Parts: sequence; C-alpha cells; structure tokens
Amino acid sequence: MVEWSMVLTATGEVGDVIHLEDKATKRASGRSIPLNRELRAALVDLHARGIRGADCPVIFSERGVGMTANTVVAWFTRLYDRLGFQGCSSHSGRRTFVTNAARKVGQAGGSLRDVQQLAGHRSLAMTARYIEFDSDSQRRLVNLI
Repeated sequence: MVEWSMVLTATGEVGDVIHLEDKATKRASGRSIPLNRELRAALVDLHARGIRGADCPVIFSERGVGMTANTVVAWFTRLYDRLGFQGCSSHSGRRTFVTNAARKVGQAGGSLRDVQQLAGHRSLAMTARYIEFDSDSQRRLVNLI
C-alpha cells in the first residue's frame, strides 16, 4: 500500500518522485519513480484535503481503509465490468504503460533499461513480454531504415 511518506518530501510537500518502499512492491523491489505532472497535481489536491500522518495510506477503499493489492485488483474488476470492458484486468494499465513508455523512451533520450527500471522488472526479457507490437509502427520503422 502506498503511504504518504513515500510521496512527501522532508518538508511535508508532495515531491516530484514517489519512493516505493519494498513493502509496497512485488518481490520487495522498492524503487523511485518520477511523477508525471497530472498525477503530482492530483496528489497535491488530495494532500490539501488533509491526511492523518506519514504512514497513512494515500488511497482509501469505499470502507475507509487503505487499499491493498487485492483490493485494487477487485476494484479494477468491478470497474471494467461496469464499463463493459472485455478481457481487461488490473494489469491492463501496466501493460499499456510499459508499451507506451517503450514507444516514447527514445524521444526522452532514454533506453529500454529505463522502462525496465520504471516497471520494476529484473530483466529486459520480462519488460519485453509487456510490450505490445503494432504492425503500423513496424512499417514506419522499416521505412526509416
């Protein structure tokens, strides 16, 4: 579960990076991830509404308790069902993020190793499994060569 201590700076303001602690990640693979502008703005707004403490969860369930990984999975399942989305899972957003990051990493001057780090994968092979192919992109790429 993501706690405010992972998002706030030493001065108590929302930072530019989320410091995921081992306890908040799969296989205890803590890491720091830069926040994009929209997410940071949403966190600033949420933080302004008041929190109980640094160890307080950032996101609460409808019952008012911190959301665990299983709670998030159940929430996404209900959301996708309500929206009528077929074949989606709580992992769909993760796959979309990795695919989009892989397509844009060159524009940012980075490499697939940066995408691997953001995803928290131990190997590039695992990151590659998340990246969807696109035949139009393949055609454009071949025409650039």
